[in-house]
Parts: sequence; C-alpha cells; structure tokens
Amino acid sequence: MSLRLATFNVENLLTRFDFTGFRNQLRQDRVIKLFQVSSEGVYQQLEQARVIAATDDTRQMSALAIADADADILCLQEIDNMAALQAFEYGYLFRMVGNGYRQKYLVEGNDSRGIDVAVLMREETRDGQKIELRDIRSHAMTTYRDLDLFNEELALTNRIDDKIFKRDCLELDLLIGGRPFSLYVVHFKSMGNPRDGLDGRQSTMPIRRAEARAVRRIIEDRFGVEQAGAKSFAICGDMNDYQERVDVIGRRGTGYRFEHQNEAESALDVFSSDGFAENVVRRREPLDRWTLYHARGPQEQWLCQLDYLWLSPALAAHNAGRLPEIIRSGQPYRTIFPPGQEVERYPRTGWDRPKASDHCPVVMTLDLP
Repeated sequence: MSLRLATFNVENLLTRFDFTGFRNQLRQDRVIKLFQVSSEGVYQQLEQARVIAATDDTRQMSALAIADADADILCLQEIDNMAALQAFEYGYLFRMVGNGYRQKYLVEGNDSRGIDVAVLMREETRDGQKIELRDIRSHAMTTYRDLDLFNEELALTNRIDDKIFKRDCLELDLLIGGRPFSLYVVHFKSMGNPRDGLDGRQSTMPIRRAEARAVRRIIEDRFGVEQAGAKSFAICGDMNDYQERVDVIGRRGTGYRFEHQNEAESALDVFSSDGFAENVVRRREPLDRWTLYHARGPQEQWLCQLDYLWLSPALAAHNAGRLPEIIRSGQPYRTIFPPGQEVERYPRTGWDRPKASDHCPVVMTLDLP
C-alpha cells in the first residue's frame, strides 16, 4: 500500500482585491507604477483588471504543478478561505485535469493577511486504499505560555501570551487503508526586514525556532517523548528557513557557477539535531534539493529549500530507499537551474510571471508501516 504525500505553497490564492497600493506605494504592483493614475476609483478599476487578467494563467500553472505531483494528500499554504479553495479545486484542478479532491479542510489561522494552511485529500489512494479523517485540530490559539516556550530571545519582539504560530499548525489524524497516520501542516513565520543589525532571516529566526519547538512538543505530548519516533507522522509545509543553500554566482552574460554551503544555524535544527524527524529532501544530491530561487541583484542569489516533508524515524526507515520529487516546471524563466536540472516550463510561463508559484511542490510516495 502506498500513499502520495505533497506540500505546495501556491502563493496568495485570494478571493479579494488589495487596494492599499493607491496610498502605499510599497504595496503597489510594479506595472501600475508605469502609469499615471488620477484617482482612487480609477486605481481600483485598474487593479481589479490587472489581478483578474493575471490570475487565470497563474492558477492554470498552479493546477498543472499539482497535477504533476499527483498526490493523494496535498498540504497547501497561502489559501484565503474555504471559498477560494473550493473555487480553485473545482474550476482548475477538476475542470482542467479531470481529477479533483473531494475532501477539503481549512481552519482560519493567525496570519494578518488572512492566508491559511489547508489540506486536500482524495477519497482513496491511487491503489484503492480508503483515506479517512478521524480528527482535525487547529493549534492556532496556542500561546508561548501554554507550552512554556517563552524566553529572552522572543521577548524582544513578542509577549508571553502571544500565539506561537503566526499562521497555524493543523493536525490531522488519519487512517490510510486502516493504518494510522498523523499529519502536521504548517507555514512558519516569514523572513522579515533587517532589524537591530541582523538580516531578515536572523531577526525572525527565534519565532520560527519556537514554532518548530511547538510542533515537536505537540507531537511528543501526544505520543510520548520515547514513543514518538516509532509512530507514523509527517510534518509538511513552507517553513521559511533552510539548513543549506546553493549560492548562484555570476551574471546572465558571463554564465554561472554553483556553490553548496551549510548554514551555521537554522530553526529547523529543532527537528534534525537529534533525529526527531528526517528531512527526506536531503536524500537528493546537494545541488538538487532546492524548492525556491532567491535573488536581490547579482550579489545575492541562491537556491534553497523552504518546503519540507519531515518524516518520523519509523516512517523514514520504512521508506529508506525512496526519494522525494520536486516539481519545477512552474518556475519562471528567471529561476537559474544548475546544469542538468532544466525542465520544460508550462505554457505561457513568463520571465518573472505568470508562474505556478515561486515555490516548488514536493511529493513523495510512502509505504505506511
């Protein structure tokens, strides 16, 4: 019996327009900045037209990436609400590819922009095993005080009664062909702006580290510290941090070289340092583990993994010879691929947009013990 499990940050699957760009240029789309807009009413009309025109291509590519992942269970990030999820599933996944997801789960979380994590599940796996939801729990309301995770590092930006998860940790208890499987879907705190002499990643790392500790605590409190490793669980989502990266050095005109390097610290060390869970993407070659291309000019460009499938020790060992897949056909043409990794992009992909997402879906076929 096998299960196809995937995670994908589809980026801003929204059912609303954001008109704040008229008064705040930092939130204004770059194409509108090329034109002189005389009034807020005209700006709203232009913004609506821009978003609607761009969204269809974008969501066709998102759907193609999901279709290529062909997952039985799909963990999603940056979903506006259930209405958005239903409209996308029916209008794109089902209508375009002819195979949608009948089971949909979303709980409103804490994100200030209103973007949530969600889960889509088929009724059966590809080999005919029933997928059943036994229970679903949101941990959005859990505070630092609840799990005794507050410390001096967090006190610089948070209070003890603040919520730990800046979006949510959505916990699902499942039966796959009668076998128990627990799923934890997350979207950790994004890397912010530089603060107090630290770059955006370092300044927000204490929050992500606390989120990772909270996920681990939730799992250990449920199964027991000594017993958790023997259970079948997976932690999936966009964790906005990385333990390694591939520096992309060079320019379009002169060519590129690629250098792999490990990070001195990461919030995700909470999972890996003592073998609590395995990041199965690290089974791939070092230059071929990335799920996102980051660039701020030629002096700051790298490939890194932000999107994860962490498996319990028992589940990882039971699938010891298997590799996860990374779906990169929805990447824009500006993304720089190391040699031998180039893929055929989806139709109408642009230099920067349209695109399926800046993130790549990660999928793995698993046997449950």
